[in-house]
Amino acid sequence: MNAQPFLRPFTAPAVLCTVGLVAAMAAVLQFSLRAYVPGSLEPGGFTLANFSDLLKPLYAKVFLDTVWICFLTAICTLFVGYPLAFALVRTQNAILKSILLVIVVTPLFLGEVVRTYSWIIVLGNNGFINSVLMNLGIVRQPIQFMFTTFGVVVALVHVTMPVMVVMLAAGLSHIDRDYQKAAESLGAGPVRTFLTITLPLSMPGVVAGVTTAFAWTFSAFATPQLIGGGKVNMISNLVYQLGFASFNFPFAASLCVAGLALTIVVLTVLRLAARPLDDLKAH
Repeated sequence: MNAQPFLRPFTAPAVLCTVGLVAAMAAVLQFSLRAYVPGSLEPGGFTLANFSDLLKPLYAKVFLDTVWICFLTAICTLFVGYPLAFALVRTQNAILKSILLVIVVTPLFLGEVVRTYSWIIVLGNNGFINSVLMNLGIVRQPIQFMFTTFGVVVALVHVTMPVMVVMLAAGLSHIDRDYQKAAESLGAGPVRTFLTITLPLSMPGVVAGVTTAFAWTFSAFATPQLIGGGKVNMISNLVYQLGFASFNFPFAASLCVAGLALTIVVLTVLRLAARPLDDLKAH
């Protein structure tokens, strides 16, 4: 049966979304090249001053903080998600596998705001963690988790966990178990088998998970806005402040363009850095 007649109807929604996305990005780009007119919502003439202002220490620090938070989130999500993905793939118990799957995918069914408010209850000065620590006599005063980079990273790890686990599980599920059996038959213990067989062969999933988690976190807004409380700013929060508080839409647009460019550059660097791992897997 010739599937060609169905090609256009099936691809039409994707084409429409692509056209809308390109049009929106073009609008943002042209706004970033316009001058800001104080007291007016209409932009002025064309200028490159918006991009030169990005080099100011205040805005440069936000870019560096965003990259750092995204990097920490990706690495922490990897360390937490790898054991979950490994257990999800290797467990033979159907009930345990179902429980793990529910734990992994549950965050996807909750809105970002709901998840963030849940972490406020957990991390607050009168929240769950501080209440337990103070009742046990471990601390006398609440530990400041809110409005810190640590609190923001913890909440973002929860957001990115499902994507990381799914990608790691996909990478682990394609590993031929005969390789591990061969290593064990040659006297390799569980740790050595994992380090020499499982981990290198799962590197495609690791690379895909880390890069996706990094890109996913780069556009986070609600979590750093509520958990950070204005003390931990990311690019999306700065765009909101400039665009909807100061109505400086041209400069906010330039932040969006620069943020997108920075994301592409960082992901490219991560991909190039991970290339030796792919070569190791190939050998």
